[in-house]
Amino acid sequence: MKIHGIVPPMVTPFAADESVDEALLRAEVEHLISSAGVHGLAVGGSTGEGHALTTAELRQVVAIACEVAAGRAPVIAGIIVDSTRQAIEKAQALADLDVAALQVTPVHYLFRPTDEMMFNHFAKLAESAAQPVMIYNVVPWTYCSPALLDRMLREIDGLIGVKQSAGDLKLLADLLMTSADAGLIMSAVDALMYPSFALGAHGAIAAILTAVPELCLELWHQVQAGDHSAAHATHLKLLPIYNALEGDNMPANVKTALALQGRPAGMPRMPMPESSAEQRAAIERALLNAGMLSGAQPSPIAINELSQ
Repeated sequence: MKIHGIVPPMVTPFAADESVDEALLRAEVEHLISSAGVHGLAVGGSTGEGHALTTAELRQVVAIACEVAAGRAPVIAGIIVDSTRQAIEKAQALADLDVAALQVTPVHYLFRPTDEMMFNHFAKLAESAAQPVMIYNVVPWTYCSPALLDRMLREIDGLIGVKQSAGDLKLLADLLMTSADAGLIMSAVDALMYPSFALGAHGAIAAILTAVPELCLELWHQVQAGDHSAAHATHLKLLPIYNALEGDNMPANVKTALALQGRPAGMPRMPMPESSAEQRAAIERALLNAGMLSGAQPSPIAINELSQ
């Protein structure tokens, strides 16, 4: 299936004992596809606390997403590891699943491979993986330049795109200018979805899409239709929501946003802290101001989660 448009990076709901809450995960997959109408799903990424998932747990959440999606939307699987060997191990654990692509970060431990070793890392992974690979360009100290990304997209078979993250719209614009014909360029510049789409990004995989998929879909369709007045108005709703979500514990804050909208999303995994009282208040205020709570007040389960 084609990867494009609004592809929320799903949270991974954890129960109090930190096991994966399969029921909540299934419910969220169904909501995003059948109620919100998103174009795809990403599982096990940063918003999904993929760095904290074992290989078995990653397979568990990806398999559930694929099962519930049942071909209605493409599923992208995240891989966040620190060596080529680990990346191949996780890719091979997903080889038999109906995964449209693997979303893989450069290493995130505190060292930077040379550009040549970065190229070799993704080349070896793409050669070994059963599914196509997308580079998740997010780690500040191992950030790949537009020139390196363009080279990898054009020279590595099986590498199909880049998720361009870290908030720099200039780097996204450069990458779109040089490489939009070489592969998928998906934006993860959460605060600037509107200019990302206006610049020609093929879609987005960003936490704000998970928090408020309906608003992001509105924005996508407004930009595709050339209705920039409406798109700017939607942007002005989205930006305060992102500002409220932003923080070192953003995955926990996204879970709070979901819970406030009646989509209970479980606990974050230790040592990530839950949303503070101040964060919860800011998120609720931003959602209310954007009109996202008028028809969906928190369920009793969600309220319990917020008070834990």
